[in-house]
Amino acid sequence: MRRWPRKSGRDGGSREASGPADLEPPAADAEWPIRVRGLHKTFVTHHVLRGVDLDVARGKINVIIGGSGQGKTVLMKHLMGLIKPDAGGIWVDGEEISGGKSGDDLSRIRRKFGMVFQYGALFDSMTVTENIAFPLIERYRLPRAQVIERVRELLKRLDIESTEMKFPSEISGGQRKRVALARAVIDRPQILLYDEPTTGLDPVATKNVDDLIQFTSAEFGVTSVVISHDMASTFRIGDRISMLYEGKILISGSRAEIIRSGLEPLRAFVEPAGIRLSG
Repeated sequence: MRRWPRKSGRDGGSREASGPADLEPPAADAEWPIRVRGLHKTFVTHHVLRGVDLDVARGKINVIIGGSGQGKTVLMKHLMGLIKPDAGGIWVDGEEISGGKSGDDLSRIRRKFGMVFQYGALFDSMTVTENIAFPLIERYRLPRAQVIERVRELLKRLDIESTEMKFPSEISGGQRKRVALARAVIDRPQILLYDEPTTGLDPVATKNVDDLIQFTSAEFGVTSVVISHDMASTFRIGDRISMLYEGKILISGSRAEIIRSGLEPLRAFVEPAGIRLSG
């Protein structure tokens, strides 16, 4: 478990050790495919990220929790290079992506990622097959037979072969989740990002999505980053849990380490959901 160190700033106040003025690249480490140091982002006058330090564990389900408006989705967009930070850095497999990368280099790094959107974001006018094939068609010039073969392989592995020629409106909510997941993994990413995957779902549907995330992590060997405010889901699936609080990562650790933590902001956030901390 890690509680992020602080040191005095020039004004005598407290700030993160890897602040924007003294940022040092983290050591390359195969255990951590994504490393974030001293990340700051302000929108007009709203300082959302205030020196985020974060390590994402390879091959694990990494869950980032925090209240509404704490910047979880903003942080996720930074991880893919969709937003440029005001200060700080992001390294993906040792390559810094937060500034200075050419379009081709950034596109190459982004292909390491797959994204599962909050509500699936499927194209209503396309069939399931067309939705799943979309990333391959956009990025490559592959023979149609090869694309269809890869789509059918995924449909089989995710147990949704019967949806192949249907439109999103013709399948169940659970099937749409699986189709969205299939589209995210069709290009064989190394890292999967999930944005609030259980929002608005009942407990049974939430458990099904949790099972799907765990299945995908094991079946495809991907590193998963899940943004969530669902504490039952977080403590069911999270191998590593990090809390974003007041623009910084308050704490990161395994489920057991988080449960042992006695940090008051963490306790106030998770205990109303019935998760008891022992620290």
